[in-house]
Amino acid sequence: MTTVFVVNSGSSSIKWELLDAESGSVYNGGIVERIGEPGGGAEDHDDGMQQILAKLGDEHPAVVGHRVVHGGAEFTQATVITDEVEHRLDEISVLAPLHNPENLKGIRAARAAFGDVPHVAVFDTAFHGTLPPEAYTYAIDADVAREHGIRRYGFHGTSYRYVAGKTAELLGRELSNLKLIVFHLGNGASVCAIDGGRSIDTSMGMTPLEGLVMGTRSGDIDPGALFHLGRAGMTLPELDQLLNRRSGLLGMTGTGDMRDVHSAADAGDENAKAALAVYYHRLRHYLGAYLVALGGADAIVFTAGVGENNAATRRETVTGLDGFGIELDAAANASSDRGARDISTPASATKVLVVPTNEELQIAREAVAAASL
Repeated sequence: MTTVFVVNSGSSSIKWELLDAESGSVYNGGIVERIGEPGGGAEDHDDGMQQILAKLGDEHPAVVGHRVVHGGAEFTQATVITDEVEHRLDEISVLAPLHNPENLKGIRAARAAFGDVPHVAVFDTAFHGTLPPEAYTYAIDADVAREHGIRRYGFHGTSYRYVAGKTAELLGRELSNLKLIVFHLGNGASVCAIDGGRSIDTSMGMTPLEGLVMGTRSGDIDPGALFHLGRAGMTLPELDQLLNRRSGLLGMTGTGDMRDVHSAADAGDENAKAALAVYYHRLRHYLGAYLVALGGADAIVFTAGVGENNAATRRETVTGLDGFGIELDAAANASSDRGARDISTPASATKVLVVPTNEELQIAREAVAAASL
């Protein structure tokens, strides 16, 4: 048994689990929320970590695994955290200013608490280190791109790695022989084309803002629209806030929760209906692109909160594609089953699957491997 303490530190919260990396059994876990806020759960991240330690009691992990959103082009695999690595993570935080500084707060607090065990950074971007140049390169001045690290990095990689492996198990196939299109649909959402276990294209880009419509993020938008808004008087911070916090489903409907959007649409709200149409259109846009990129797919896989639990989203993504060999079983799709499952018809040439993700377990396993335990 190898016990791993998994830390997912955000701007105002620390999610954590204590689990066995081999069996996946979770012994303890929780979340400290509203850190640093009036009436919140903790004064700062150090205070939050001390609260977590109190809940751990005498439990002492063999390794600590940290979720880190952005590893840049440098970190393409799980990495044991040293003082030098921590310094480099601080330097590349400019690539993810909303995420990496908060990840680092958790790293520093946990390293102070567990100084006698290895700490490992597991990067959301690492899985996409296999992207070919034509997929990660933006068509801008090459010198500018090189100087400022402007390229596609991709995100949700820990989830994609886990789900791809579980998909191979579900199909009874070798991952090396599978072509997969995986939709990770939560408040943040992306899609990835996976060929033989390798990411060959993905919808998120230099930041998690590009690609699909999300809970509060716009996804794809003409950069010229930002120049237009800038000339109209909006500042850079205001544009950042608009696209990251006030767009997506929230911007179109007033709520970023897909469940609420569906409820409003069912009640006849025209804004909600329009927002769902935009959301589905973007999903199908990327599905078509990745079917071409892969030359066809063995399976289309849905995961994360919306992907696993929202039958309407799955239906609208693949409906009417029988001519492409994609046939959804309506009853299977509408089932209340929450496990990994096939929701396509027996005749479907491309399988449509639901595979629950488990990023904490994937982080734990990568942490153990990186620490050579």
